[in-house]
Amino acid sequence: MRENNIHRLKADRRPWDFIVIGGGATGLGVAVDAAGRGFKTVLLEQSDFAKATSSRSTKLVHGGVRYLQKGDVALVREALRERGRLRRNAPHLVKDQRFIVAAYLWWEKPFYTIGLTLYDCLAGKLGLGRSLPMSRSKLIRAIPQIIRKGLRGGVAYHDGQFDDARLAVNLMQTAVDEGAVALNHARVTGLLKTGGRVSGVTVRDEIGGESFELKGRCIVNATGIFVDDVIRMDNSDSAPLVRPSQGIHLVVDRSFLGGDDAIMIPKTSDGRVLFGVPWHNRVILGTTDTPVKECVLEPKPLEEEIEFVLKTSAAYLARPPQRKDVLCVFAGLRPLSAPKKNADEKETKELSRRHKLMAAPSGLITITGGKWTTYRQMAQETVDLGIHRCALPERKCVTADMKIHGYMHLVDRSDWRSVYGSDGDRIQALQNEKPEYAEKLHPDFDFTAAEVVWAIREEMAVTVDDVLARRVRALYLDARAAKEMAPKTARIMAREMGKDEAWEKMQVEEFVKIADQYIL
Repeated sequence: MRENNIHRLKADRRPWDFIVIGGGATGLGVAVDAAGRGFKTVLLEQSDFAKATSSRSTKLVHGGVRYLQKGDVALVREALRERGRLRRNAPHLVKDQRFIVAAYLWWEKPFYTIGLTLYDCLAGKLGLGRSLPMSRSKLIRAIPQIIRKGLRGGVAYHDGQFDDARLAVNLMQTAVDEGAVALNHARVTGLLKTGGRVSGVTVRDEIGGESFELKGRCIVNATGIFVDDVIRMDNSDSAPLVRPSQGIHLVVDRSFLGGDDAIMIPKTSDGRVLFGVPWHNRVILGTTDTPVKECVLEPKPLEEEIEFVLKTSAAYLARPPQRKDVLCVFAGLRPLSAPKKNADEKETKELSRRHKLMAAPSGLITITGGKWTTYRQMAQETVDLGIHRCALPERKCVTADMKIHGYMHLVDRSDWRSVYGSDGDRIQALQNEKPEYAEKLHPDFDFTAAEVVWAIREEMAVTVDDVLARRVRALYLDARAAKEMAPKTARIMAREMGKDEAWEKMQVEEFVKIADQYIL
């Protein structure tokens, strides 16, 4: 699939309507929107789709209860509307998740009931369920591991929960279904200009090593934490647009909550909310908000962040997780709006989570900020601006009701393969075709060789990290087990891709180096 895309890019010398730089949530959304309107579209990602921020989220599709506390009603209303649309358009990946806020003080239960009822009202017809007060006994039944001393009951509310990297892969496939060309491991190394306007990009294939040029009418910089790198290709004197903030998550066994409900801690010692969210038979605990200076593809969790999540969890869970219980720790960087020059320094939790969209004098369109939940709205605004600034024909956005690749209304969420939606039958057909494709990658997981083959043939995976981190999610579920899967995964990939033993060895070594950073 990837080789065919490279051949098409080199063979087609006509200008592209949209060249989208960045294969995270935002860039993928822009590619889907532009291709869906009939524009000739190409998407380029320097590493793998969702390699950075977009695979490292709290796995929530949500309006943002914290933003409602701050009075940002417009932001919450927009996010809740998009939450409902995403639930409707990708039901195989986005589900209704019940969250519980435990109350230990007399005023908390009525206070949160009122606030969360307003949250429901803002969602309107796209709501997921009513927020309701809970008795102490019902809360204990829902979350058996909750600390019971002083517990007065709580409030239950509904939000969305999803698999972020799987959605990214499906968005790539949706863009391709709509006629776009998508290419991962393709780094944009420079911008081409004609008469002072951006007119194309230079690209290096990070796998094959070749470089080539693409001409385009509208160039979109949707590179998240790396937007300033592309902006400086256009104008080396530009001030920084983003300031990165790091958030980490700990993954533990589902027994640490004890049920199917999630928990939301509304105010931690640093003023943020903290979640405990069931996900693929695990629980994700997080997140933190730590200012950092460097933007990297593989950020490392800080010791103080790990201790913060463990300590905060221990204040609410009767059997708090210890370091030895952590199956995976992962860190991600958020592209927050940088403070204005000479402004007072602010904590990153106070910086804007809103997205920023702008057009440079050269015509370069830049979109950054926001969050997974609002990716579609961000993409719509970006394409609208691109049409206006780059003199492209007016065409109406069609993504509000567009079904995302793999759409399947009813899925069995107890089966891991439900994340493939309608593609699940084709993976099963692969297993039926060759008995060896039914072999598991690890005795403790349901991932099979067929999924590795599928990831290569249909999902553009080209490295062991692509497969184990973002196609089958093993790295994020149990980093030690993922390391054990690496040799077998590399062998399957080598056979499918025609690689030798040296390639296998190199891939395993590279993946193990990555996975070691996810282990405490």
